[in-house]
Amino acid sequence: MRVTIHMVSARDYIFFAAGIRGAARKWWLSIQRHTVEADDMEKVADLLRKHLEKEPLRQSKLVKIIMEAGWPRIAWSGAGLWPDMVRVPPSGTWERRRADLYGLAEDWIGPLDTATEEDGLEHLLSRYLRGFGPATLNDAANWAGLPVTKLRPVAERHRLRRFRDEQGKELLDLPRAPLPDPGTPAPVRFLPTWDATLLVHARRTQILPEKYRKLVFHTKTPHSVPTFLVDGAVAGTWRYEEGEVKLSPFGSLSKSTMRDLNEEAHRLAAWHAD
Repeated sequence: MRVTIHMVSARDYIFFAAGIRGAARKWWLSIQRHTVEADDMEKVADLLRKHLEKEPLRQSKLVKIIMEAGWPRIAWSGAGLWPDMVRVPPSGTWERRRADLYGLAEDWIGPLDTATEEDGLEHLLSRYLRGFGPATLNDAANWAGLPVTKLRPVAERHRLRRFRDEQGKELLDLPRAPLPDPGTPAPVRFLPTWDATLLVHARRTQILPEKYRKLVFHTKTPHSVPTFLVDGAVAGTWRYEEGEVKLSPFGSLSKSTMRDLNEEAHRLAAWHAD
């Protein structure tokens, strides 16, 4: 999803794959239209499936198989959109990864043809709103890496709660989803690199103020940086160094806020050390 590895349940995998497969393949082929075609990728898929049915293989081995068969290396970047694959555990430790092994998803979770694209899109929208609603339809499409036109019919078919944000944009949510009281406190929180909270909205400035966006996402660190939240919004970055969590606030913070941050940083450092 979004050409990014995700950790999901077996049930979610089946529905997510069904929902994004067609659109993701179409997008990838449009990018690589001068390099490979759909027929080529079907053949690449058959070739990889033949090898992966025997045993899981490293990426380097799979790339070699593709290239020795006469296809360009770039075919690997889209290979996972044809034969559904998983990364086979273990993938190393928290501190040190090992070379990733890929296997066929069906060998781990069973048949993948039990959900249609429509089933998958409905599940995607429901799962997104359950975790991140209320949100705009563009937010959900951005998270799933899909054109908003794919999700609009789904949203129109289902009974969803509808709100308006400060700019008048329509926000969607599930019918019985809880809404916190406006006065609910938002304790300080530490987010890791690539945390979904910062990626699930097309442009949610309530979480990441626009003035700080380039400090979190920029060309030198396209993968984002670890951040911390104060009152539910990004207020600085953190790093783990020499057994400590070190803070870099973007602006001045109150003594009580810094006390809360330091206490949370101490707990995070202890967890990291374990």
